[in-house]
Amino acid sequence: MILPLRIDHLTFAARGRTLIDRVSLELEAGPSTIILGANGAGKSVLMRLMHGLLAPSAGRVLWQGENPHRKQAMVFQRPVMLRRSALANVAYALKVSGSRQAERIALEALEEVGLAHVARHPARVLSGGEQQRLALARAWALHPEVLFLDEPTANLDPGATREIETVIKAFDAAGTKIVMSTHSLGQARRLGDEVIFLHQGRVAERAPIDRFFPLPASPEAAAFVKGELPWA
Repeated sequence: MILPLRIDHLTFAARGRTLIDRVSLELEAGPSTIILGANGAGKSVLMRLMHGLLAPSAGRVLWQGENPHRKQAMVFQRPVMLRRSALANVAYALKVSGSRQAERIALEALEEVGLAHVARHPARVLSGGEQQRLALARAWALHPEVLFLDEPTANLDPGATREIETVIKAFDAAGTKIVMSTHSLGQARRLGDEVIFLHQGRVAERAPIDRFFPLPASPEAAAFVKGELPWA
């Protein structure tokens, strides 16, 4: 595994606002990590910084290993679909990574997420839930050691959400480290082992799931669990 990931006094500012403020933490292999916080807390920004999509204004993101970006993937709330088939969407990601068996591996990945029957369909005509599963198939095909998920079910109905959660659990069972932001407290309970709670760009609390919800230690987290802070 390429973990641990260490974040050292990480800060990110944009348009005169500090969105992530001197965050320091370490992520180990194994437990699924859920990032919670109110609107504007910095969840998505923090994940993009960890994944390398944003450059920090100050501080460092330190991964173990020589080329960690080959061992991580990220799936967004609104995944980008290429103007080609579902199968070609997955195969493209593999070809970029240098795979010589892209189509075979892509089809296997589609089977894993239950989309083999739409392999030849244009990706952009799939439903929202199917597109999100397709995005997960692209990640699955790369066999990431770490998978960042930025509110992957925020725009989906309950049925599609259950399907996505099933795929996420399969990643977890296969040994992939899950780091996920979500607006759903129920989903956090179902999928997470620990919570990192952000408040105004800082880590206000970090705790195991079974302790965070019944006994939040920070006043901000307690208010969030009670529904007294706006959900993200």
